[in-house]
Amino acid sequence: MTDTELPRLTADVPGCGGAFKLVPDDFEVEEVPAYLPSGEGEHLYLWLEKRGRDTREVVRALAAALGVSEDDIGVAGMKDRQAVTRQLLSVPARAEPKVADFALDGVRVLWTKRHGNKLRTGHLRGNRFRLRLRDVRDVGAARETFSRLVERGLPNYFGEQRFGRAGDNADLGRLLVLGQRLPKRPDRFQRKLYLSAFQSRLFNRALVERLRAGTLATALRGDVLRKEETGGLFVCEAPEVDGPRVAAFEVSPAGPLFGPKMPASAAEVAEAEARLLVAEGVTLEDFKRGGGETEGGRRAYRVRLGSPELTPEPGEVGTDVWLSFELPRGSYATEVLHELLKDG
Repeated sequence: MTDTELPRLTADVPGCGGAFKLVPDDFEVEEVPAYLPSGEGEHLYLWLEKRGRDTREVVRALAAALGVSEDDIGVAGMKDRQAVTRQLLSVPARAEPKVADFALDGVRVLWTKRHGNKLRTGHLRGNRFRLRLRDVRDVGAARETFSRLVERGLPNYFGEQRFGRAGDNADLGRLLVLGQRLPKRPDRFQRKLYLSAFQSRLFNRALVERLRAGTLATALRGDVLRKEETGGLFVCEAPEVDGPRVAAFEVSPAGPLFGPKMPASAAEVAEAEARLLVAEGVTLEDFKRGGGETEGGRRAYRVRLGSPELTPEPGEVGTDVWLSFELPRGSYATEVLHELLKDG
């Protein structure tokens, strides 16, 4: 099932129409760091702005320019190529004298500061987005969809970027989980990507079932619930008690990222998750083959839009709409657009 075919929370609201990302400036992404560098330490943090470059491309160029290994460079999150993005990277502090000479078309170093530890994947609170939809046909529909997402939360699908241009990353990940040989031996980055894509596909299928059943914001007996403030997890034993907390957005049901360390659900929820594995012909035990890449976990089925704003303005032909919001790390802004556009 492609991203445009996934069921939507606001399916009863018409698509607003419009065109997205005709130029990189239509899509701005800025990391919200988990912490700021202290000013001292053996690592140097770089606040970079890039246009038309993906993060891996920048890492390769930076490593070559500074004379360090790509593995020495720390990145909190991967960022889109066709966008204006601002993000932190870290390099060994010994390379500081060479940073001023680093040059790559479309990339600027905005500031640098030292810190004690290397930046690691996931070392960010989330991302702040600013998106422009051009020539929107129905601004009223855009407002209605956006307000519902603000009120109810965004279905936390993994976006199509996770599954690769050919859409086969998850199939390759499944083969790895089953211990089968791939047509071409993957490097370490590809292996991680494929395994993650397979976990992501299973999560998306679980989320589809919740949306179709109308239980996205319902506490079911056996659900693993995630606390919004702390991220703590617990199993729902009394839906009548936890249901109001879900309605108040204090907690949210969390779906499966299968692996040996995934917190277990119970009752009917565990049965539904087990059926997902049977349909793929894999077992929970199979995920041990992925090692540290498939330890497993839980991901909230819905996420809040932080600091939401919708602003219409005159466009070249009709009305453009600017959308601004924050999402937790690992959530996809393109899912907001799919809700608005309905046609992908």
